[in-house]
Amino acid sequence: MPRPFLNAKPDRLVSGFHARGTLPHLKREGGTYFVTFRLAGTLPGPVLVRLKAERENIVQQAFAAKRPLTWHEQEELFRWYSARVDKYLDAGPGDCWLRQPAIARLVADALVFHQGSRFELQAWCVMPNHVHAVLRPQPDWTLSRVLKGWKGFTGKKANALLQRTGKPFWQAESFDHLIRDETDWHRCCRYTVMNPVDAGFCRCPEDWEWSSAHRPVK
Repeated sequence: MPRPFLNAKPDRLVSGFHARGTLPHLKREGGTYFVTFRLAGTLPGPVLVRLKAERENIVQQAFAAKRPLTWHEQEELFRWYSARVDKYLDAGPGDCWLRQPAIARLVADALVFHQGSRFELQAWCVMPNHVHAVLRPQPDWTLSRVLKGWKGFTGKKANALLQRTGKPFWQAESFDHLIRDETDWHRCCRYTVMNPVDAGFCRCPEDWEWSSAHRPVK
């Protein structure tokens, strides 16, 4: 394969800081990530404006300096997300298409389909209106490319099952958090599988069918 030019700019989707839409993204080659993507229309305009204002207090300095978020800022952003956005999503706003078993199964099957070839999937959970996953993309796959594959395939198939046309299924942008160390990794995996328990949908993570923690009753 041809070698890249020595003066070529680094790919910020692989390593570095970039902003797209409303959220900042920090990437590291070989990194592991906690990601969340949600259904379109789950955050009404006034709620989104308020949440953006809260987020801006955390990331405005990094945006202004065009630098990566520090680990402290990453931690703050994760806490902001879990305490604000995810709490709101768990209340069930918008069309909760993922409550339907056929749609939830479609998404769950798509999440694990390329396990080992495109990514290493370490934890995942399909909630009524959003999805969590902890994953490490394989060297030839960026996180953005993995997410685009998941959302593109499932969005098209889900809309067909629901007989919806001309409407987006997923919100365009996703939330991602670059995992710092083993402690952070354990926290993100636990957060992922405990989401249905914390939302009051089940008593223990093994009871939630659409999760990597699920253990069928024998």
